[in-house]
Amino acid sequence: MQFVPGLPTAAVLLALLARFSDAATAASYAGSAISNLYPPTGTSADHELFPPETKVGFWGETPTGVQPAAIETAPAYPDNLGQANQFPLVAPQPYGHAGSSEKFDITKYWGNLSPWYSVSSADYGLPNANPLAPEDCTVTQVHLLYRHGARYPTASAAPAEFAAKIANATATGLEVYGDLAFLSDWTYKLGAEVLTPFGRSQNFLLGIQYRQLYGHLLNNFTEAGTIPVFRTESQDRMVKTAENFAAGFFGVPEYLDQVNIEIVVESGGVNNSGAPYEVCNNSNAADKAYIGSSLASDFSTNAFNATLARLNAQISGLTFAPSDAIAMLQLCGYETHALGYSAFCELFSQEDFLNYEYYYDLVFYYNNGPGSPVSAAQGKAYLQEFVARFTGEYPKGWSAINRTMDNSPIYFPLNQSIYADATHEVVVLDTLTAFNLTALFRGPPLSSTENRHQNSFVANKVVPFATHFTAQVLECPSYQPTKQIRFLVNDAVIPVADSYPGCPADSHGLCAFDNVVSVLQDRIDEIDFDHDCFADYDVEPGVNYNGRAPRS
Repeated sequence: MQFVPGLPTAAVLLALLARFSDAATAASYAGSAISNLYPPTGTSADHELFPPETKVGFWGETPTGVQPAAIETAPAYPDNLGQANQFPLVAPQPYGHAGSSEKFDITKYWGNLSPWYSVSSADYGLPNANPLAPEDCTVTQVHLLYRHGARYPTASAAPAEFAAKIANATATGLEVYGDLAFLSDWTYKLGAEVLTPFGRSQNFLLGIQYRQLYGHLLNNFTEAGTIPVFRTESQDRMVKTAENFAAGFFGVPEYLDQVNIEIVVESGGVNNSGAPYEVCNNSNAADKAYIGSSLASDFSTNAFNATLARLNAQISGLTFAPSDAIAMLQLCGYETHALGYSAFCELFSQEDFLNYEYYYDLVFYYNNGPGSPVSAAQGKAYLQEFVARFTGEYPKGWSAINRTMDNSPIYFPLNQSIYADATHEVVVLDTLTAFNLTALFRGPPLSSTENRHQNSFVANKVVPFATHFTAQVLECPSYQPTKQIRFLVNDAVIPVADSYPGCPADSHGLCAFDNVVSVLQDRIDEIDFDHDCFADYDVEPGVNYNGRAPRS
């Protein structure tokens, strides 16, 4: 029994009795996994008794209007901020924040589990840049690489392990009280891998956004008498991601006939720019590809001490470790995305959420950013495909490119005005690293012991659910040459002057198209896929490798 200094023994006993009187013995099913099945087995929609619009007829008037071009015509950009980026999720204030006049948005501190929101160009050194086309410029082509929306955890992730720990503890007697009282009958309600309803909405709304901004580019397809090819991978969540994006962009059921969705197999040994880790051996080597995971684990050892002490004083039958803090913080995010609200969120303080975000900053900076020796090699395939579409020539050179698909005008058309490829967040970040967009990572390598706020990289800004990387090709009569290009990540314009030779500083983030293509072609030649993916080399944690493996 622990005594509180300064209190008489009787007072201590009364305090302990009062605390334990509120204790709840965990139910035998606490921590168990449950799920619901829908639709019921053996059921399906009856299209004979409930025919579709095409059979019913009587459509009424159906005139179409001009395609929207808000990227050029709107006076202000429709930023995804405030509650808009998380509707209809409920995100409470952190522990100890009640009564504070200052609101703290916990959803912006979940790393890659955050819902995407519009990031300011000022965060990367362009305070006057705007996602809208600069005055006198028109957008002639857009290239989009985007991530799936919110999903359930992967099957073997920490939340499921945490649930099993709770379930196992009930066998020997588990009691919880205070902040943890909800655990007495808590069950694990999450599925695995597939999109949540909110995740579907993110990709659907992203499709609507891009139609609203860039719809005028469809006129090019009308003139050519063809329809676009949008790409994705074969995992269920990736197929649904592309379908929801297309549904938002083209409408329902129009998307079924107005776009070709190319599904590239994602499986071991199959070349696929959207899943390069399947053919890059070192991307699965812990000492090379998971430097960030190791550093983040070390960081978390002491990052949540105060909260763990508080929570461990409110549970009997098991002791929470630092890994449990991460698991519960993940449950905060995953349950919110899947169920709309999570009681786990209110267990953690503002400081905890700040540390939790930095945990993910470490993971992604060193696993898939410049601190990784293999990230640029994994992003090389998409870099090659971008340049191929820029130049109208099929990609050349060795990487994770699927040559069968990428040498076909059917599956890899080179003359589209709109491209949209769905992939995973790790591949988006690999690609940004391959593009050498150093403004995203400006500053010294991330410290493994504390967030020193010296680097511009923040995971929730770059790899959240539904993150998207956009390349705008523009025609700007006031520039010479008039054909310009710029890059955006979640609406933030990313400057290239510091990392792209020949690109002058520009307040709009623009650079001459031909010059950028030349720089990117040099970057392709610089990235040695064979060496980075298959060579045996030693790496040191805490180094900015610019995504490239060392040579000695």
